[in-house]
Amino acid sequence: MSNKKNKLTKNFGGSVDNDQNSVTAGSRGPVLMQDVHLIEKLAHFNRERIPERVVHAKGAGGYFEVTKDITKYTKAKFLSEIGKKTEVFARFSTVGGEKGSADAERDPRGFAVKFYTEEGNYDLVGNNTPVFFIRDPLKFPDFIHTQKRNPETNLKDANMFWDFLSLTPESLHQVTILFSDRGTPRAFRNMNGYGSHTFKWYNQDNESFWIKYHFKTDQGIDNFTRQEADQIKAVDPDSATRDLFNAIKKGNYPSWTLQIQVMPMKDAETYRFDVFDVTKVWPHSDYPVMEVGKMVLNRNPSNYFAEVEQVAFSPGNFVPGITASSDKMLQGRLFAYQDAHRYRLGPNYHLLPVNRAKAVTTMNYQRDGNMRFDSNGGSAPNYYLNSFGGPEPDIQTAEPSYEVSGKVARQHYIHPNDDFLQPGNLYRKVMTDQDRTNLVGNIVSHLSNAKKEIQIRQAKIFYKTDTEYGQRIADGLNINI
Repeated sequence: MSNKKNKLTKNFGGSVDNDQNSVTAGSRGPVLMQDVHLIEKLAHFNRERIPERVVHAKGAGGYFEVTKDITKYTKAKFLSEIGKKTEVFARFSTVGGEKGSADAERDPRGFAVKFYTEEGNYDLVGNNTPVFFIRDPLKFPDFIHTQKRNPETNLKDANMFWDFLSLTPESLHQVTILFSDRGTPRAFRNMNGYGSHTFKWYNQDNESFWIKYHFKTDQGIDNFTRQEADQIKAVDPDSATRDLFNAIKKGNYPSWTLQIQVMPMKDAETYRFDVFDVTKVWPHSDYPVMEVGKMVLNRNPSNYFAEVEQVAFSPGNFVPGITASSDKMLQGRLFAYQDAHRYRLGPNYHLLPVNRAKAVTTMNYQRDGNMRFDSNGGSAPNYYLNSFGGPEPDIQTAEPSYEVSGKVARQHYIHPNDDFLQPGNLYRKVMTDQDRTNLVGNIVSHLSNAKKEIQIRQAKIFYKTDTEYGQRIADGLNINI
């Protein structure tokens, strides 16, 4: 075999200088639109599946009610007073599964909530874990490919799965969570949800804060062991879907308490972790959680296709008082989600009943396109500026600015060497002895299907996190590290 390496190029032959870091303004971001390689990669990835979702989804409707006064931190109207209720639609999903795959597969669960607010729809699109595998969107298509099927065999492939992870140490925190029993929740009702990313909130005085979201299940955390999950997959592949539907139908409405962590903006510059790195958490001892409100799901969809299959969430759907941070993964998702919806559902997907803003009239200059089934703007002008009474921008809704600086380049975060501390603390300080035993067993069961050299490389990474953690993995695989 030749040792000569082929050179990576873009679709039209231009060379790629770096496939690990997006082009950002400074090491912390934000991501710049001039990164044509990132845009090309994400846009192509969005169009790999037709017409099925890249991840499958379940869903239910309900409401969110504010229970605490948080107007000190945000001017979002749907959070403006205690007792205020807002209609919501929630979606739960898996990442590696396909339509018809079992609900009990070991996989992250998507946790997305669409708030139909009086200022437009606000979408919070997160997971059932507070972190993610990667921190740069340039890696996302590659990561998802490793969770899907081998292009030659069309089979799930442990070599693909662990090869990528063992070469991407930043994944270790999420891997440790995924292969704990939290990777196989017993039901959607029994898992937490997280915004995962850092977001920016701002109040009426344009004071800004960094925010983390936590939806804590009021039903309590309940997970399958690996053995239980294997059994339920054979007996009832739709176990979580059935559980959610039946609970709501019987009036046993599931609920979650929304909590937030709040960080003053100035703290971000000196905090011990990069606050925009989605592979990290903010320890609660540093920034305690505070309650915001409660989400209750009290309505099953009347038609699965109309509501669940066609619902489209985007982390780019904000309302005044809430906006994005420089988190690179979030920045990539701001483009990728809406692009995927335009491809899968069409350019007018926002007009579908489940996606349409319900509490506000939308007015803009976008016209035409496939499946335009409203009045298409009638005789009103389709351009701006105009002299015929068309809608005008509202300067009062502008978000407060903040400083960014640094070189425009492909660059990693300024904390590149702290990928082992938090997963190590999770293993040592948070997990019980039984949790650790289950974690090691789950990893060994899956990793044993990969090539020996991949097993050794991954075990060495676990060892860097915690010597006992790594050694127990190595012993289970009967390898030396």
